[in-house]
Amino acid sequence: MIKIPSDDNEIMSAINTTPLVDVMLVLLIIFLMTIPVAVQTHSVVLPKEQNQPRVTKPEDINISVSQLGKVYWNDNLMKNDRELIDRLKAVSQQSPQPEVHIRGDQDVEYESIAKVLLDCQRAGITKVGFLTEPPPKG
Repeated sequence: MIKIPSDDNEIMSAINTTPLVDVMLVLLIIFLMTIPVAVQTHSVVLPKEQNQPRVTKPEDINISVSQLGKVYWNDNLMKNDRELIDRLKAVSQQSPQPEVHIRGDQDVEYESIAKVLLDCQRAGITKVGFLTEPPPKG
């Protein structure tokens, strides 16, 4: 005689993994499709960080831009862009051409710094640098 197990009394001890496999395959496909889109960049060699203190020469020009956007040539306030360009043109004729160091307040709008850079370009200045505070050690 063959004993047929009753479905009502038997405990199912196997886990159905089909839904888990389906979810994992969907996630794998999503990741495979989105990763190349997120990482598409042109390969370039980025410059290495260097922080070399520069020795300031007396002939270097320091242009400061205050928080309000006012431009100073060393300690003298420039009345307008034309005055700054005229002074920069006179300096650009010197040989060797002195460096122009721009010191911008940390709260100044970028537009004010961009105007000074544009004035330097219009005057023919070839050496422009930015002066910053060194980062805290540690």
